[in-house]
Amino acid sequence: MNLSLKEGEELVKTARKVVELALEGKEFQPSEEFKKKYSEKRGVFVTIKTFPEKELRGCIGYPYPIFPLWKALIDSAKAAAFEDPRFPPLRKDEINKVIFEVTVLTPPQEIKYKDPSELLEKIKIGKDGLIIQYGPYSGLLLPQVPVEEGWDVVEFLSYTCLKAGLPPDCWTWKGIKIYKFQGQIFEEVEPKGKVVEVVLKPKEK
Repeated sequence: MNLSLKEGEELVKTARKVVELALEGKEFQPSEEFKKKYSEKRGVFVTIKTFPEKELRGCIGYPYPIFPLWKALIDSAKAAAFEDPRFPPLRKDEINKVIFEVTVLTPPQEIKYKDPSELLEKIKIGKDGLIIQYGPYSGLLLPQVPVEEGWDVVEFLSYTCLKAGLPPDCWTWKGIKIYKFQGQIFEEVEPKGKVVEVVLKPKEK
């Protein structure tokens, strides 16, 4: 399911509405039409950034398609605003100083390879997000992160290892599982402003 810009705009505005209502102590009630429209199970992440600095303020979501998109979106919006352990809960006086971004994911696919060097050919910056799993450890980075940071594939793999709480070279270990996925990204240009679909362009080194 590829989403139209209009649908992406609806998802971003809904994520904001969920958080605005929560700050008032109210619960967002999705319409039956909304639930039906976004009933397909999809992975999704909601990212909140400060404006105009665009510094991360919260980012949480579901990597795997275990819930209908409408439910995953609502849960992720609340969690990104109030439950990201890296940040204090979003305050009411911040809501008009942040922008919302919604990334709807394809199902993660395990990357099959014989030698770690093969990985470097199988991961595309500006297209793929990564999940690294090793025993109880797991880390995920969205496709936009290496583009925003200007990383190459090795750096992307290394930082995903660190996100999992593992050494940066863990991607070369035996027994590591690495998955890739893609995402459609929709973002507010400014708080409560126009919503655009983000096209990722890797920075020239």
